[in-house]
Amino acid sequence: MSKKPEYINRVLDVKLIKYLDIFGAVLIEGPKWCGKTWTATHHSKSIFALADPANNFRNRELAKMNLPSVLNGAYPRLIDEWQEVPAIWDAVRFEVDRIALKGGYILTGSATPDDTATIHSGAGRFGRLLMSTMSLYELGVSSGKASLKKLLAGTCPKITDIGNLSAENLADIVVRGGWPGLIGAGLDAAQYLTASYVNTIATIDLSGIDGVKRNPAKITALIKSLARNTATYVANETLRKDIAEYGDGLITTQTIAEYMSLLKRVFVLTELQAWEPALKSSARLRKSTKKFLADPSLSVAALGANSQSLLDDTKLLGNIFESLVLHDLLVYASANDAQVYHYRDNANLEVDAIVQKNDGTWGAIEIKLGYYHEDEAASNLLRLTKKLSEAGQKPPVFLAVITGIGSIFRQRDDGIWVIPIDHLGI
Repeated sequence: MSKKPEYINRVLDVKLIKYLDIFGAVLIEGPKWCGKTWTATHHSKSIFALADPANNFRNRELAKMNLPSVLNGAYPRLIDEWQEVPAIWDAVRFEVDRIALKGGYILTGSATPDDTATIHSGAGRFGRLLMSTMSLYELGVSSGKASLKKLLAGTCPKITDIGNLSAENLADIVVRGGWPGLIGAGLDAAQYLTASYVNTIATIDLSGIDGVKRNPAKITALIKSLARNTATYVANETLRKDIAEYGDGLITTQTIAEYMSLLKRVFVLTELQAWEPALKSSARLRKSTKKFLADPSLSVAALGANSQSLLDDTKLLGNIFESLVLHDLLVYASANDAQVYHYRDNANLEVDAIVQKNDGTWGAIEIKLGYYHEDEAASNLLRLTKKLSEAGQKPPVFLAVITGIGSIFRQRDDGIWVIPIDHLGI
């Protein structure tokens, strides 16, 4: 009999504990296999799993016929994959109101049901948390010395430390990704499993949302195109042309829009929104989103790449590295009640990431695979600061260049932080 794996702490844990003290129920959403059930089980005292295949998915049928059986159990009670029976949402909301409950339920979901599937929004009853695959800090790859919390507070210690990742290390990291189930797995196993994940999205998951049969070949072609254009401002028309150019068939922009909406509903596609600072000038900002798949390994798998092919194509490795950094920044920002955006204006000034807290405190980040682009990135950050200052925006609390390989964690003479990705943390 295999030993139950020891729980690995997640960045989300702190917020989950806090939310259980505040809300009657907490919803944890995120892509399949990212660790939602593992984390929710760790914080629960009883479980009802709708995806349990035992007795021909007996729990799913039981939930449809007898909702009280789903709700009855020790608190906090985990209801895993609640969206399989959407009526559970309103039943939990009613129970929370009925007994003025706090911390009663944890719901997990790997797909967002149609808006018409539930009656009540859950406002005031449900706390919502988005879980990603594991960050490098959670995986133990990053030291976390470059704390986003301290950067936003202006208190990051001025220490010097070497980044320890090589190009080979980084290639292996993005091939394996942040899946808890692949911790300790070999690269071959990781590639087979992530390729299977992409195939399951195309053949089962998107049609399973609403029962409408969709074309797996076209879904696969779209995922491959998103992988080729990861962490860019790619438009639907550009995706359509890209799919045709690579010989993956013809697809309309309307179908692309439909499929991307579905990919977001299963938390496979992430869109980074454009930052809109409060400017006193008439400077025009571009509002297109930056798109990337939920874990860098999905891009690798969709393209049939491996560690060696990534090392042979540094442009592709650089793009996937940017999606890795954005992925991790979203995890760390959420822990600090902050949001992550990108900046792009009509003068073609672009900055890879803006991290902003609710009080308006913000910092700007450029992402570069290698140290040799550090000066170029720093110049871009200073240009942004000057432009926004002249337009009436309050200054950033930090500027940083996040790198993959070959750099040293330090603060430059111009005040800009250089942060190897294996030192970035909460």
